Amino acid sequence: MMKKRHLVPLTAALAGALAVPAALAAPASAVTVTRATAASDTGTTSLAEVLLADGDEFDGNWQDYDILTQAVLAVLAAKPDSPVKVLTQGDVALTAFLPSDRAFQGLAKDLTKRGYGTEQKVFDALVAAVGVDTIEQVLLYHVIPGATIDSKTALKSDNAVLTTALPGATIKVDVLSRFLKLVQLKDADPNDVNAFLNYRALDINKGNAQIAHGVTSVMRPADL
Repeated sequence: MMKKRHLVPLTAALAGALAVPAALAAPASAVTVTRATAASDTGTTSLAEVLLADGDEFDGNWQDYDILTQAVLAVLAAKPDSPVKVLTQGDVALTAFLPSDRAFQGLAKDLTKRGYGTEQKVFDALVAAVGVDTIEQVLLYHVIPGATIDSKTALKSDNAVLTTALPGATIKVDVLSRFLKLVQLKDADPNDVNAFLNYRALDINKGNAQIAHGVTSVMRPADL
């Protein structure tokens, strides 16, 4: 498998070099969600840069985003024109929900009925089980294009239906407690456990057009 350090030039070359597809310019939600318009949200650091900032290898920390990073890079390596490339374009506003390595470990076990003890094994199992095309769809399902939604806005968005970068796919926001920052994201799979925002990983890359929030589970755009 290609290592991150070998793919960094790829993401750098893609950043800003390719036009954003029209689908990614769509409104952020089927129900109005106010875009964060504070003057501080004008930075152009991309989420790809943030994901690549913590090293170039899998590690033993299951709470970060190594598997997600490798998934993004694998899709871009196989499909350079994938809409996933928007994550490298820091001047394009979006909000992304980031499943941790532990979340991907749970998905791999659910799909294959086997446990995997390392991040590398989880990643390899997912690629073998569903393929790059499905991984691409899952990644796009975690991206809300056209809006920089910070946690303050998210906590005021109960019942909002977010339109994702995956055409025709939405996520519903269920704010269970604003005080506890308890927010559930209801995906398209009626059989899985819904993701929650990780209150310890909110507003990643704040101050930039691209912002992210950690989530506890990998959201599913279909009944997997």
